Amino acid sequence: MPEKKPRIERLSPAPGQRILVVSDVHGNLPYLHGALDRAHFGGDDLLIFDGDFLEKGEQSLDTLHAVMELCASGRARAVCGNCDEWAEIFSMDRDTDARIREYLLWRGCGLIWDMCARIGRSIEEPDFTALKAALREPFAAEWDFLARIPHAIETEHYIFAHAGAHAGKPLEEHRVQELVKYDNFLRSDESFDKWIVVGHWPVVLYGESVVNANPIVDRQRKIISIDGGCVLKDDGQLNVLIIPEEGSEDFSFVSYDPFPTARVTEDQQSGGRSYYIRWGDSRVRVLRRGEEFSLCRHERTGYEMEILTKYLFTDGEVTDCNDCTDYVLPLRRGDTVSIVERTSRGYFVKHNGVSGWYFGALEED
Repeated sequence: MPEKKPRIERLSPAPGQRILVVSDVHGNLPYLHGALDRAHFGGDDLLIFDGDFLEKGEQSLDTLHAVMELCASGRARAVCGNCDEWAEIFSMDRDTDARIREYLLWRGCGLIWDMCARIGRSIEEPDFTALKAALREPFAAEWDFLARIPHAIETEHYIFAHAGAHAGKPLEEHRVQELVKYDNFLRSDESFDKWIVVGHWPVVLYGESVVNANPIVDRQRKIISIDGGCVLKDDGQLNVLIIPEEGSEDFSFVSYDPFPTARVTEDQQSGGRSYYIRWGDSRVRVLRRGEEFSLCRHERTGYEMEILTKYLFTDGEVTDCNDCTDYVLPLRRGDTVSIVERTSRGYFVKHNGVSGWYFGALEED
């Protein structure tokens, strides 16, 4: 079977129209509402959903409906991400049904779970082919929307693709997977004539010792990566890239997370050497297990740090763990931080998008 061609949309924003870009909402409707409120989305703004608005969160179907409504109103456009390909997945022949069902049972949430719940059906039904058929008619509008959204949007000055693209290659000549699942894109050698805005790969994964969830703007190569780790990271945020108008390079952003805020009561210097253990490289050896913290050695690098015991995935001596760092944030008295974790040793907090530890007292709002 020949590979499907990508769907590409050409767009001409109105003169002076502000362009807002979000990616990787992952079914988290409260984050989306919070981020758009902070960006003061409204009026004549154009909103670009840069893929992966579905899956991994608790409200995929409701988020899809919100995206569909905004697109129908003309206020938004959506790009297909690798987590949004359900229309194509559900059109596959029944030979793939067992594998799809196995994935859904492992995932435990997402669009298909939400659809089943809405009509009183269950993923656990033994005849998955029949279940697929039962979901087609009640959600015909949703399947049609997902089948039509482009894999990239191009304007005179920008490309919006979920994961990446190859410079110098016309968008129509790309394979779909090159646009929706280009892992680790910023570490490629790609450089562009137009600005390309991507999500897909959480920006925190590009840091070795500092966990920074803010968008990365590479002005030399004209790449902007904006995935703030919403849903995927405990300390993640949803970023909104703000482009003042078509052709502008005066980029800014706002972000949203729901963590409670507090004020720092004393100065704290950065702690020097630190490391970030993250998804894809999270194997550790437990040297001393404690009730709250455990001393662990990162298997690949040999780096040792105290990790919250609840972050360890198993009780074994060697285990994977949740994303974690021992970075000590440089802070000044009066700085506002968001509290991610409260422990007997101090607070794991965020300040201006950067996560780390603070060991003083806080004045909570």
